[in-house]
Amino acid sequence: MVRRVVCLSLLGLAGFAGGALRAQQAISPDMKAKIDPAVRQVLDSTGVPSAEVGVVEGGRIVYTAAFGKARLQPEVAATPAMHSPIGSISKQFTAACVMLMVEDGKMTLDDPVARWFPELTRAKDVTVRMLLSHTSGYSDYAPQDYTIPVWTKPVDPLKLVHEWAEKPLDFEPGTKWQYSNTNFVLATLIVEKVSGEPFWQLLKTRVLDPLQLHEVLNLDTDRARLEPEGYIRNALGPLRLAILEAPGWYYGDASLAMPVADLLRWDISVMDRTLLKPESYKAMETEVLLKDGAPTGYALANDVAIRNGHREIYHSGEVGGFVAQNTILPDDRAAAAVLTNQEASAAAGAIAAAIVAILEKPAPGKDAGAAEAQVQAMLNGLEDGKLDRSALTDDCSFYFSEQAVVDFATSLKPLGPVVEVKETREALRGGMTFRSFAVSFTEKRVDVTTYSMPDGKLEQFLVETVE
Repeated sequence: MVRRVVCLSLLGLAGFAGGALRAQQAISPDMKAKIDPAVRQVLDSTGVPSAEVGVVEGGRIVYTAAFGKARLQPEVAATPAMHSPIGSISKQFTAACVMLMVEDGKMTLDDPVARWFPELTRAKDVTVRMLLSHTSGYSDYAPQDYTIPVWTKPVDPLKLVHEWAEKPLDFEPGTKWQYSNTNFVLATLIVEKVSGEPFWQLLKTRVLDPLQLHEVLNLDTDRARLEPEGYIRNALGPLRLAILEAPGWYYGDASLAMPVADLLRWDISVMDRTLLKPESYKAMETEVLLKDGAPTGYALANDVAIRNGHREIYHSGEVGGFVAQNTILPDDRAAAAVLTNQEASAAAGAIAAAIVAILEKPAPGKDAGAAEAQVQAMLNGLEDGKLDRSALTDDCSFYFSEQAVVDFATSLKPLGPVVEVKETREALRGGMTFRSFAVSFTEKRVDVTTYSMPDGKLEQFLVETVE
């Protein structure tokens, strides 16, 4: 349903790999020659019937294509103009509506749910920010990756929220991250109360129309316009028609369908900051931390990460018979969107990952290898009681007092030479890049954590023992 797509192992199954139908051809021949085989390889290995694929490069759409069959009986070739569900990627649009209400001065992200729904569990302790970041504690009404019987009957979203958000919380608000579609149905109902108008009307007039996204469909009312059919595979069996959930189950958390080009236009609006104020985009793209400071890897309706030195904003989506993946590289002004028509499949994510790897340009500043080399050089120097203070900020230089340098030298020297430095995590926080490293000396392994400024200077360099 409107569930969180779990990455699955690619299965060695025969599948369709039809030719690309090009909507535009501004892409370089070299890049196209890399992307098309990558898409076909994933479809061949997974057996997923079709994929609509789109690429943004340099802040503009350079390529849309479709591969395989949108329908199997009778056969209908997929085209990039077809409307396909995007599942939980719809949450990004809902979060934008929330931010518009914040910009209008009608609410804040830290308003408690009790302002509108005091009857819900712990409503005074759960904030709008927690809803949009999946840290509320409200239980997920749709974790399954297949359609259960209750989803085949229409539902009133308000009734759905009362049923699931009046249960005991799964955890204390703000103390854990746990994906829950309930959060976004509730956020959608809050937007309706704040704006005083139906959600779809607000979405259309404040988001879709200004961005000229004229082919976006509402699955609750426009599902007859879907051209592809969705499929499911039981174990390694043949493809079967999947069951698309009944109206009401999508409300604000997976309610949209569109051609791949419209999803790319949305991505470009995120890069160009054309709909919201800069501070709204910053909020939507900044990782939310738990109350104890632990990272979540999630912002507001966005997964966030730094991979291979590139900042990524991404989200997957799934409804009955369809899986989608949307990945934006905002600093590279690039994006990859993939829409597929088989549920519980990893194909969309695998295709998007392959395209992103092709799109990535050398990142500005230090990549992981350079950061690892910097850590090794720092440790080599500190083992001998030497410190290059030109590589440090004033704060970090203050931390490394004469006593601290002595302590580093006397405790690290007995460990022997540094054998390996491996970056294990990278994230953004407070305008800096956080990195953690696993460091192996001859006699022991330790962890190193750093914060680096945009100019590369270190704001933090800490060593922690792990064994």
